[in-house]
Amino acid sequence: MFNVLVIIPAYNEEECIISTIKKLEEDIDSFDYKDKIHFDYVVINDCSKDSTKSVLKDNKANFISLPLNLGIGGAVSCGYKYALKNNYDVAIQLDGDGQHDSAYLLDLTLPIYENAADIVIGSRFINKEGFQSSSARRMGIGILNFWIWFCSGQKVSDCTSGYRAVNKEYIKLYSSDYPIDYPEPEAIVRAKLNRARIKEIPVIMKERVSGKSSIRPIHSMYYMLKVSISIMICRLANKKLKQKKR
Repeated sequence: MFNVLVIIPAYNEEECIISTIKKLEEDIDSFDYKDKIHFDYVVINDCSKDSTKSVLKDNKANFISLPLNLGIGGAVSCGYKYALKNNYDVAIQLDGDGQHDSAYLLDLTLPIYENAADIVIGSRFINKEGFQSSSARRMGIGILNFWIWFCSGQKVSDCTSGYRAVNKEYIKLYSSDYPIDYPEPEAIVRAKLNRARIKEIPVIMKERVSGKSSIRPIHSMYYMLKVSISIMICRLANKKLKQKKR
């Protein structure tokens, strides 16, 4: 059996986390390949200040509750550690706020199952359907897409998408070395410099059901600058590492 873990990071998602889990379970039940591919999930409660933990407990959800708020990178890294410890073949990140449609979980899994990719990213910009974000944010994504291509040679259309699947090799990598702040673009560069085969598939994303984005307008410039610098540092660090190995 090919085992897949869906990692659901959650911070202050009391209003929508259970509906996210219920839809996930309904979608999984409708998938083909049931005799070949098995899906589990784990919610990583990132020390929420609301009643997310109580809601998860009352509904007997499978979750880990962190004692400190680690941010999205720390929460996802915890999920990868869980996947590694329990020997999953694939790990998929799925936001707990309802933006990611769990109907695409099998589509994200199949390229890895068929050994056609190591990492699969769900992109809202391939078919340009569903929620497309603001024009300013799309411009920022385009800039980061350029830096990713410039520093790693990898072309992507939606580098900030957190909806992605990774195989065993990259579960291991990300469980020990995952970016903490605004991790998605840098994680692509780290994987590509590690020779990952990265594929994008079209998905439809929704607007956030509740809660607030970690990237707010006032922080957008800081986000762009920090991530761009992180991508370049990642490239330079990889180059130095290769030189030392020679």
